[in-house]
Amino acid sequence: MTLLDHAVNRMARTKRSQSARLIPLAAAVGDLLTLALAVLIAMIGRQELAFFRPTADVVDVVSVAAGPLLVGWAAMLFAVGAYSRDLFGAGPEEYKLVLKASWLSAGLVGIGCFLTQYQLSRGFFFLAFTIGVPLLLLWRLVFRRSIQHTRRHGHLREGVIIAGNARHIDDLAAVLRRESWLGYTVLGALTTPGSELVETPAGIPVLGTTTDTVAAIEGVDADVVIFADGAFSSAHDLRRAMWDLEGHSARAIIVPSLTDVSSERLKVRPVAGLPLVHVEAPRAVHASHWAKRAFDVVGSVGLMVLLSPVLLATALAVKFHDGGPVLFRQTRIGRDGRPFSCLKFRSMVTDAENLRADLEVNHERSSVLFKMVNDPRVTRPGRLIRRLSIDELPQLWNVLRGQMSLVGPRPPLPHEAARYGSDMRRRLRVRPGMTGLWQVSGRSDLSWDETVRLDLFYVDNWSMVQDLNILVRTVSAVLGSRGAY
Repeated sequence: MTLLDHAVNRMARTKRSQSARLIPLAAAVGDLLTLALAVLIAMIGRQELAFFRPTADVVDVVSVAAGPLLVGWAAMLFAVGAYSRDLFGAGPEEYKLVLKASWLSAGLVGIGCFLTQYQLSRGFFFLAFTIGVPLLLLWRLVFRRSIQHTRRHGHLREGVIIAGNARHIDDLAAVLRRESWLGYTVLGALTTPGSELVETPAGIPVLGTTTDTVAAIEGVDADVVIFADGAFSSAHDLRRAMWDLEGHSARAIIVPSLTDVSSERLKVRPVAGLPLVHVEAPRAVHASHWAKRAFDVVGSVGLMVLLSPVLLATALAVKFHDGGPVLFRQTRIGRDGRPFSCLKFRSMVTDAENLRADLEVNHERSSVLFKMVNDPRVTRPGRLIRRLSIDELPQLWNVLRGQMSLVGPRPPLPHEAARYGSDMRRRLRVRPGMTGLWQVSGRSDLSWDETVRLDLFYVDNWSMVQDLNILVRTVSAVLGSRGAY
């Protein structure tokens, strides 16, 4: 590589790092504008809403308090760490810190007004925080989606060096490439001392060993160094690497050997200098809790009423197309291996099952799951209702009857379940779902192993918050039609 190439690469890396470091500043500006809007709405609402009609003129009091409230709230966001570079783009910690800063601000304002006997309008106080908190969370959500979209297109990215043994380096690099919305670009690798590799089996250049961490970071201007499993032979070596990074802008991330465990199940408790990670037991039992069942009943009834025009129009379209039956009934395996009749709007020709044997001969996908991108058995209206997942709406009746859930693993066919190993059978510990992690992560575009991994992750890490998140993400997955065929 010539000197000019080095200079061009260094300029590109500098531009990349500087753009990524602007994210906290953009978040702060957005927060300030959002809070200003909330305070303005609260001031207007205090004066105009009949419920808050003042017995005395409080305009001056509110006007004086508005500025300090705005500045104090923004300062509290900074104080709790809501602008740390590690927060943006993934994880729930960002939203938790926004809520923490908001509750602390509300508490301090209330205590301060009480101690100083300042007559702050209660209506203004109520409106400012009931409007400001949701607006802040909504702004942060929109900002996060914008960051993820920008990162997928190659911008706002950070350079990463991965340290560890070659296999773990390649595995982690594959995840970072697949999840491009995280914004990490792998620049190179560091292997354990004694390794003679020039590059990993996946083609990642080896920049040195884990004893050369600082030199490697400076050589490629890396923003992050990730220490994967096997990077160090002892805790002392890791501690020395942390010492070497002191004073450098590059951040360190340690990837533990724990996989497919949600953060809600992890509790880190330092004891005698040891960061002990307590792991909560899997939550398969909780995924069948009465609260989830109540949510399914209320949700399925509500959706059937709301979508009744769509259900009726689809039934008429299927019936009038070829005169065949409207519904397609197929035996699926439910909770604890019990079979049930899964309902769908018929999207294929009436003799689709008889034609399947010929199609499976030419099916190239090596998995338990049979799917074709251009299945010739699909009817004309069937292509549309499949693309929008309307064919699955009759399963709301299965949900109401307790055979399925709104959210859960994909319901397998009997011959698929018969080929399950012991790990896969954990998917049958809970009711199958109309949607799930497999649905919002690509559906039929996923490999069989990835589908199983997502379903097992859901079963072991169930939470009501995760269910709600999946339902929200399902809307965008359906509209985007990703993996729907």
